[in-house]
Amino acid sequence: MQTTVIRLNHLPAGERFDFWWEAVGQSVVSVDAASEHAADFWAEMTAVDLGLIQVSRVRSASFDARRTVRRIRQSDPEFYQLNYTVTGRSGLDQNGRQCSLGPGDFVLYDTSRPFHAWSGIAPGQADGIVVQFPHQALPLPAGTVEHLLSTRIPGVGSLLANLLLHLADQNARPRLASSLLELVTALLAGRAGITPPGPIPLIQVQAFIEDHLHEATLSPITVAHAHHMSLRHLQRLFERQGLSAAAWIRERRLARARRDLADSRYDAQAVRAIGARWGFHNDAHFNRTFRTAFGVSPGAYRAGLRQS
Repeated sequence: MQTTVIRLNHLPAGERFDFWWEAVGQSVVSVDAASEHAADFWAEMTAVDLGLIQVSRVRSASFDARRTVRRIRQSDPEFYQLNYTVTGRSGLDQNGRQCSLGPGDFVLYDTSRPFHAWSGIAPGQADGIVVQFPHQALPLPAGTVEHLLSTRIPGVGSLLANLLLHLADQNARPRLASSLLELVTALLAGRAGITPPGPIPLIQVQAFIEDHLHEATLSPITVAHAHHMSLRHLQRLFERQGLSAAAWIRERRLARARRDLADSRYDAQAVRAIGARWGFHNDAHFNRTFRTAFGVSPGAYRAGLRQS
């Protein structure tokens, strides 16, 4: 588990707005933002990385944010984000639907599609929690998820809301990822009026994989052994979601490496070191696999982001 705390107190007032949105782009998702408080912006974020899921508690002055096609082309982590409004008023426009949100409301949106979000309408500040996870980690039909985007989901008093409110402390553990995703799935399935899946062992397997991505020995066989199941049974779990265990491991490693390459905090680290951190211990293999997935080498990807 990794906890990152970002505050602006140490910065001159005129530098806070740009610094904040660069940090948001690195920790959550990149957007074009504006605020009537840009000249003297204040905000703070505590982001808890649980592996498969990241939970971020964000408090800030009011803002208006747009994720554009240009931003998506620059970096598309292929995440869903579930936002929970703690206090204040906010809104979201995505997929042709616009919703207004108040304390206790959830809303789901897709980082791979343009959206317009605004927060802190009154009394001029925002306080919310963002749960971020890969598209393929949500075990619901694509059509169901499609109809849930940018719709208000009441959640006052729900078990998920209560858990999220306590996650910002530093006692969270990585194994909470599977429990959180089960609760997210139950919330969304209930809103869609369908029966949520039963026990979801695939989520537990995916959370295990996320915690061991850095290990060179990680493979479908080692994952199956760790969960006391046959390799064939493991493959069937993934096949039900249209996936394969090997492809999931590769894609999650690539996603983690791409995220670090986009993060200016790691600019001093060599590309091959970033690849090795996420299980690509052969430099040529990392370059080839990254280029196949994203159409550009890891080094060129990083350089392109710094020039844009």
